[in-house]
Amino acid sequence: MREAVAQIRSDLPQSIQEPIVSRLDVDGSAIVYYAVRAPDMSPVELSWFVDDTINSELLTLPGVQKVQRLGGVNREVRVSLDPERLLAVGVTADQVNTALREINTNIPSGRGEIGGREQSIRTVGSAGSVEELSRLSIPLSGGRWVQLSDIATIEDTSSEPRNFARVDGEPVVSFSVSRSKGSSDTVVADAVAARLKEIRARMPGVEFTELISLVEYTQESYDAAVTALIEGAILTVVVVFAFLRNWRATLISALAMPLSILPTFAVMDLLGFTLNGISLLALTLVIGILVDDAIVEIENIERHVDMGKRPFIAAIDAADAIGLAIVATTLTIVAVFAPVSFIGGAVGQYFKQFGLTVAIAVLFSLLVARLLTPLMAAYLLRPRGGHGHAGKPSRIANGYRRLLGWTLDHRKTALSLVALIFIGSIGLLTMLPTGFLPTSDSNVSQLKIILPPGTRLEETARISDDLVGQIKARPEVENVLATAENLNEVSLRIKLKPRKERGLDRKSFELSLRPLLAATPDIQATFSSVEGAKDLSIYLTSDDPEALMASVRRLEKEMRALPGLVNVQSTEPLLSPELLVKPRFDEAARLGVSVTSIGTVARIATMGDSESNSARFNLGNRQVPIRVMLDQAARGDVDTLRNLRVGTNAGTVVPLTSVADISFGAEESSVERLDRKRLIAVEANLNGITLGTAFEAISALPAMTELPLGVSQANYGEAEYMSEMFRNFALALLAGILMVAAVLVLLFKDFLQPITILVALPLSIGGAALAMLLFGASLDLSSTIGILMLMGIVCKNSILLVDHAIECRNEGADRRTALLTAGVTRARPIIMTTIAMVAGMVPAAIGVGADAAFRAPMAIAVIGGLITSTMLSLVFVPVMFTVMDDINTKLGRRLKRLSSVTDEDHAADAARIGKEGARGVAG
Repeated sequence: MREAVAQIRSDLPQSIQEPIVSRLDVDGSAIVYYAVRAPDMSPVELSWFVDDTINSELLTLPGVQKVQRLGGVNREVRVSLDPERLLAVGVTADQVNTALREINTNIPSGRGEIGGREQSIRTVGSAGSVEELSRLSIPLSGGRWVQLSDIATIEDTSSEPRNFARVDGEPVVSFSVSRSKGSSDTVVADAVAARLKEIRARMPGVEFTELISLVEYTQESYDAAVTALIEGAILTVVVVFAFLRNWRATLISALAMPLSILPTFAVMDLLGFTLNGISLLALTLVIGILVDDAIVEIENIERHVDMGKRPFIAAIDAADAIGLAIVATTLTIVAVFAPVSFIGGAVGQYFKQFGLTVAIAVLFSLLVARLLTPLMAAYLLRPRGGHGHAGKPSRIANGYRRLLGWTLDHRKTALSLVALIFIGSIGLLTMLPTGFLPTSDSNVSQLKIILPPGTRLEETARISDDLVGQIKARPEVENVLATAENLNEVSLRIKLKPRKERGLDRKSFELSLRPLLAATPDIQATFSSVEGAKDLSIYLTSDDPEALMASVRRLEKEMRALPGLVNVQSTEPLLSPELLVKPRFDEAARLGVSVTSIGTVARIATMGDSESNSARFNLGNRQVPIRVMLDQAARGDVDTLRNLRVGTNAGTVVPLTSVADISFGAEESSVERLDRKRLIAVEANLNGITLGTAFEAISALPAMTELPLGVSQANYGEAEYMSEMFRNFALALLAGILMVAAVLVLLFKDFLQPITILVALPLSIGGAALAMLLFGASLDLSSTIGILMLMGIVCKNSILLVDHAIECRNEGADRRTALLTAGVTRARPIIMTTIAMVAGMVPAAIGVGADAAFRAPMAIAVIGGLITSTMLSLVFVPVMFTVMDDINTKLGRRLKRLSSVTDEDHAADAARIGKEGARGVAG
């Protein structure tokens, strides 16, 4: 990008400031704002204290990317020209500025050998003081000269204010601190606070006040996630104990959680992951899964112990019997989340840490379940006399056995029910509102106020103070930081009181301010996220400015009539009042005056040259710009501007009005382009509706369906992110199913029975959609991650059933008996693991604490899908097993006719393998 800009730099006006190409870094936004006060310092000194001392001190801290001053003033040496004296001596403002730049400078001037030593040569022309600067001689035409103090007033002062910072209406000098990518918000904020404390200890007259900290919400979110993690772990242990009623077995299962999480942290550190909201959310939702494998393992060991086996033997036999199923259930989760972690785009940034964290954690849980759980069970469990519950099925088990027998006898009815459930699930999904990101209840509300172009800074400050005073009076507000970066634009960062001390969430608070803002004349008020964006933006592009403007205005009018949309505004450029200087080219050419000279004189006379082109006053440790311009009274007089003198090629000067006409006009303040086409957005905030619902309503408006030729909607912003999310979700869903199928085929060495296992997927979708509808959740980024997570874990039930049914058939049981035995035997661990996983996610689903809006939809989707999938899988998966088995039998017969391999070949191969095994044992 920088190279492309450099290539066309010669086509741009030479007098402009150099174009800045910077990378948009979302992670690099400000995390904390401070005000600094020092009664013994002037505003200039205090501003330089921030720019110099604070900036240099804080930038040495690891993780600090930028320190930006807000408010305050810059020191400058101002040369206020007297237009009458300029006219009297025949010199232009441009010539004075050029002379100062050429005279008041230090220049390296080569090197020389003097006294046998090489020495550098430096020409020192810089004035040592303001008084010395005022005595400089400005050359005139005809060999004349004039002393600078004769035509100007020179003073060491501050720049004219073009911005401000105010806290609760009081002017302050403030600064913000931004962190670098990959660093921790809390670590950086704590380091900044500690360094400021050190500075204050060295300088007792300086006081720092923390105004706004986005780290507070981050810390609250972290604390809420950790609390949900701990509560989920406790609930999981309680569920396990309620089923096993054995503290030793419960302890063995519970140890799987810390033994899986701790090494996960180590791997996350190696991968450069941070313990942020996404990775903590992954651990919160996966906490029940971590104990899943251990529960299945310990339950099977307990069952073997109840058969009368010693714990040591029971651990060996049970681990051997259940091994394939446990490996399969874990690898299906990994097969879903490992590929998902490498999805690109903005959405992929959310999936990356989440997916890999889940995959790493469940892989460690597999190692714990296969290696440590049987070992601990062999030595910690106690043998039992008799056969306990293994010898006498409960009434619930008998009832389930009868229900399963009925479904096996009525396969068509059962399969029809499965089809109806799947169709109903799709219907429920279509009823869900769609969105991109849930609205967070952060403790900072950001309000942007735009006044008409041309508004003076004093008027902007007056309106800002009036609004701040009324907002500060609200019981929810702690303080308000108002900053103006432009004369007619001011940003109000409203710090809200802690969530427990206010009756309104952030969104409701912002809506409650609408009457106040509507009653303030001549302003555009926009609430946005901390990152500076509204909830919704519709982008239109065109090469025809008039057609684009007409389309934008029509769309804005129609969107205002839609319920659920508030603060509807377009980004149509406002017309900024201008004083137009139009050269008369024939007269300018005759007198030898260039357009550049006309523009330069007007610019320097009214605002001074740009800092990069200005002369510098050397203070040793820094250089202060010398700003040459007319005095303030003259700059407000149009007649004075008309009488400005412009230099000619002959060295003389002529009045500006002799080569140019001056008139009043207006021009667009800015132009945005996308792919070289003009771009204008119509933005709005949402009130009670989701992003997807709003997009659907807007797409149906006549303004959108009847766009004129040459005007089109750009897939940009939220619309692009949401379409990218659903596109990536569909790809992830398909990839996940294929990966799970591949894993199951490799493990079971069968192409058809994996289909039996995958039937659990559609059985879970309906439950997830129903739960989301009941709790008012939308299909957004959070819930789609939950549905993806559901894909990996719902296959567990089917795997346990199918694996045990195949094992029973291999032992000689007929198909019906094998399925009934597998159902009754595996129902208990299936229900245990499901309830344990649900219990682990309940704290996240309840949605308490910061960032609950993001955690809750994900957990709700997983819980709803788990419950329905478990209930339906226990009944319908065995039926699907019989269907696949029948298909396998029929295909086997047909393939057998085509194959030359006989039963005798298979018997001979089995005998050969047996002999090789015997030789290996003998050896």
